[in-house]
Amino acid sequence: MDVFVKLGTLIDEQNLELVYGAENYREIPITSPEANRPSLQLAGFFDYFDPRRIQIIGKVECTYLDKLTKEERTKRLDCLLSKKLPAVVVTHGYDIFPELLECAKKYDTTLLKTKEETSQFMSDLLLSLSVWLAPVTTMHGVLVEVFGEGILLLGESGVGKSETAMELVKRGHRLVADDAVEIKKVSRKTLVGSSPEIIRHFIELRGIGIIDVKRIFGIGAVKDTGNINLVIHMEPWQAGKQYDRLGLDEETTDIMGIHVPSLTIPVKPGRNLAIIIEVAAMNHRQKQMGYNAAEELNRRLIEQNEE
Repeated sequence: MDVFVKLGTLIDEQNLELVYGAENYREIPITSPEANRPSLQLAGFFDYFDPRRIQIIGKVECTYLDKLTKEERTKRLDCLLSKKLPAVVVTHGYDIFPELLECAKKYDTTLLKTKEETSQFMSDLLLSLSVWLAPVTTMHGVLVEVFGEGILLLGESGVGKSETAMELVKRGHRLVADDAVEIKKVSRKTLVGSSPEIIRHFIELRGIGIIDVKRIFGIGAVKDTGNINLVIHMEPWQAGKQYDRLGLDEETTDIMGIHVPSLTIPVKPGRNLAIIIEVAAMNHRQKQMGYNAAEELNRRLIEQNEE
């Protein structure tokens, strides 16, 4: 089944004024993450035209239509709206052409209006569509925000992900999701994680049961959504296995085609995982700012050997 968002949701979100509503217009599914300004279509060019997109009529389109005769304007608008569009939005608060309203009624096309400028409205709409219609996957793990960095904890059941997240919450960080993390790919480089509504803000602690983090620790201890900046794989300590001790090798985890920086942290009694994850978050941010401690140490060693 295709991902979609209901037109009524976008109308409420963008505060749009209804001029004419098609039958059951609030339930119309919007499936395209793009919008279109039909300047070329009003001129008669329909090659590569996608009728699934919301059509935005702005200053340029209104000025062009205003220069046409009534008969020609009706002809051009009739040709456009005959494509069974999900909705047409007129920006800048412009008065609706009577011919546009007639065509909207003729083809039962929802006609909307906003006082926003075209570029600003289109930017807001595309941002909203990119979130609503983003590809989604669900992963078993825990998502926490540590020092502003979204950390996705992965590992087999019982390795201690939830307990580590609880310790991080106690230390002032925020929980986004426990057990099931819904991940949306909102752009070519950005992943956003959230919790399914039914288990949002809850954590399961073995031996205790279900904990409502928001009620126990307060609203500041939780967050509804968060970017995924770093993946940490937690695994039981394996004697004899060689773990990375320098950090020169850059590991990544592929999530929906995006390679997210990742670390593997061995778990054994006596290791304070919360502190380790805090340091990992700060070190990741430092790397994003252009400084890599492992590379700096390696550079110093090379310089010393060359002397």
